[in-house]
Amino acid sequence: MKINLKKTVLACAIAALAGCANEQPADAASTTAAFRDLNGNGQKDVYENASLPVEQRVADLISRLTLDQKIKLVTGTGFRVDNIGGSEKVPGAAGSTFAIDELGIPALVLADGPAGVRISPEREGDENKYYATAFPIATLLASSWDKELLNAVGTAMGEEVKEYGIDLFLAPGMNIHYNPLGGRNFEYYSEDPFLSGNMAASIVNGIESNGVGATIKHFVANSGETSRMWMDSHVNERALREIYLRGFEIAVEQAQPWAIMTSYNKLNGVYTSQDEKLLTDILRGEWGFEGLVMTDWFAGDNAAAQMQAGNDLIMPGMPDQRENIKQAVESGKLEEAVLDRNLSKIFTVMLSSPTFNEYEYSNKPDLKAHAEVARRAAAEGVILLKNEQATLPLTGAQNVAAFGNTSYAFIAGGTGSGDVNEAYTVSLVDGLANSSLKVDAALQADYEAFMKAEDAKRPPKKNFFELQPPLPEYTPSDAQIASMAESNDVALITIGRNSGEFQDRIVDNDFDLNATEQDLINRVSAAFHAKGKQVVVALNIGNVIETASWRDKADAIVLPWQGGQEAGNALADVLTGKVNPSGKLATTFPVKYADLASASTFPGSPTSEEDVKDPYIGLFVGKESQLDYNDGIYVGYRYYDAFNVKPAYAFGYGLSYTGFDYGDATVKAGKNAGEFTVSVTITNSGKVAGKEAVQLYISAPGSEKPVKELKGFEKTNELAPGQSQTLEFAITPKLLASFNEAQRAWVADAGEYNIHVGAASDNIQSGASYSLDSPVVAEKVSVAMNPAPRLRELSVQ
Repeated sequence: MKINLKKTVLACAIAALAGCANEQPADAASTTAAFRDLNGNGQKDVYENASLPVEQRVADLISRLTLDQKIKLVTGTGFRVDNIGGSEKVPGAAGSTFAIDELGIPALVLADGPAGVRISPEREGDENKYYATAFPIATLLASSWDKELLNAVGTAMGEEVKEYGIDLFLAPGMNIHYNPLGGRNFEYYSEDPFLSGNMAASIVNGIESNGVGATIKHFVANSGETSRMWMDSHVNERALREIYLRGFEIAVEQAQPWAIMTSYNKLNGVYTSQDEKLLTDILRGEWGFEGLVMTDWFAGDNAAAQMQAGNDLIMPGMPDQRENIKQAVESGKLEEAVLDRNLSKIFTVMLSSPTFNEYEYSNKPDLKAHAEVARRAAAEGVILLKNEQATLPLTGAQNVAAFGNTSYAFIAGGTGSGDVNEAYTVSLVDGLANSSLKVDAALQADYEAFMKAEDAKRPPKKNFFELQPPLPEYTPSDAQIASMAESNDVALITIGRNSGEFQDRIVDNDFDLNATEQDLINRVSAAFHAKGKQVVVALNIGNVIETASWRDKADAIVLPWQGGQEAGNALADVLTGKVNPSGKLATTFPVKYADLASASTFPGSPTSEEDVKDPYIGLFVGKESQLDYNDGIYVGYRYYDAFNVKPAYAFGYGLSYTGFDYGDATVKAGKNAGEFTVSVTITNSGKVAGKEAVQLYISAPGSEKPVKELKGFEKTNELAPGQSQTLEFAITPKLLASFNEAQRAWVADAGEYNIHVGAASDNIQSGASYSLDSPVVAEKVSVAMNPAPRLRELSVQ
């Protein structure tokens, strides 16, 4: 269901003067049958008449509000740390809006995502459990390169949102993977805006097919967690439009989500939640966004400025913010009409919400069916990074020695608001036990006893946001490893990493493996190789790590990311060949951290040495800071390509248990310049069935352009050996264009466009070309962004 707001509230108000008066029922009986008397006046008022246009109903409802009521409705009801949010209806939900009982306006419930619904699993005085499905993290979902799969995941998520009485799901997250140390990268899809936008649109459409709302976030240039409330992101306009805004733009075009959440940071000196050019002129004016805009929790520093900017709803909402708005209105600094405009967006969403329409939620979503969706999604996103001498799949009843703490305590997802309270998480050894493989019981007992003892030493978490340090890694003796090599067929080493809100990662012992992990890989690989046996490394991680220093010691490397509650079963499906891996990297793995364009600038630099703390709950601590996006448009593979930096594993990379042949790419011109279709036939040339994620890149003519950019992708069906499928990619002038600041337009330059179709950004299998005789203006823009302070951007010139 999509929300359509085609007329302005002012236009509706004019219409109301002419013909939107209260309708008088013929008799009381017909009144009861025809409408819900929300305000108890015995009349069918305009806003109560579901047959009238939404615009008229919204305008009538706004006209009935006092100033104090309006101010309450543009702010949330507050926040309670212990109960994680502010909803009486759904404990543990992130927050809610105010109800106005005398008008029948209900409180809307907002709950966190994006890996599943975050609510409290237990309720006071209630023996029932309220678990939600922990789906795979966003980075894994993007690694599937499968839009239909993302839609199915979204549909399952949306059913849980609806059946738990929630109206707005605060997901998906879609910021760019700017730097692998970003603490919340696991919540986001990719380093590429085209992939991110398409993934987000697919999951939004799935969520909203249930009649509930999705919220794309965090808008925009929110790349890290360090001092996130006091960070000023300095980005030039071309990079903003081509990299950081583009994914959001695609999601709006393809899905029209009910809501967008602004970010904590400033953008070129102005908080995003207070940036009128960003929220009103670009988001609504240029892109045609129709839903509501809300703040992130406690974001910004001026509630009245947020109202003026077009940030419709301030969350979680605090008394001093309401007072700030009231004083601004009464002093004439803020027009009451601005509140009416913002309320129109909120009420348009409200009128479509399950709560307003009195949906009888069950508190019993189909968790069993959703676990199957989660398992399938987790398996589809697994990436096979290395597979020497067909080490994988493991066939038959092989005996497995599982090393690494994380083999026994798999990490389902990241921490903070992106966490989920699931009923269970299937560990890797649990998944193996559910397959034909046998896990060495003695080694398992030693690991589990050690981990139990170490876990007992931990202090309790201070709050649900806290990311506790990992347990010390169990260190088996040389004799124990030798015994395992003697009695088992294969070694499986799991490396685990986790991250979350409030802090970014570090290089030492996080991006880089620690000395204990390196030593474990060295000793296990030496012992097993001495017996002619193979070693598999699994990366149970939410973010990129260094692999180049140790990968030669493993026979196979598999990347299951953080696969949600069914992660262990999903990885076992891949390891045993029940599922042929088809995942491809949505983000580049560098050889070393220093190879990153942003290595010397991330996560920003303090502009003051004074510590600052949020005034409300005291969990947010940092310094006034700035992050200069000096790499401009050269982010991720665009940088590695342009500056000839060889990565460890390239964007789009991933192996399979089978092989695929690519036919010749063909181009069919469309009716207008810059419109064409590319076709390519993919054939399974191997011995087992499998899927291939096919990627289309385009190299554009002109100066200061990326070497190539992703402009299309499709995943084949599961192809049997020898089976073929022809894929088509529709290309438009906007996809060919770059943003030209001087012309205030997206322009496709004249010249030859080289088309590259392949299995990865560095593995092109087929090519073609298309020429433009003259430039094509794909789209003009009306708004000049707030200029960035002078940046010394990277240049290939």
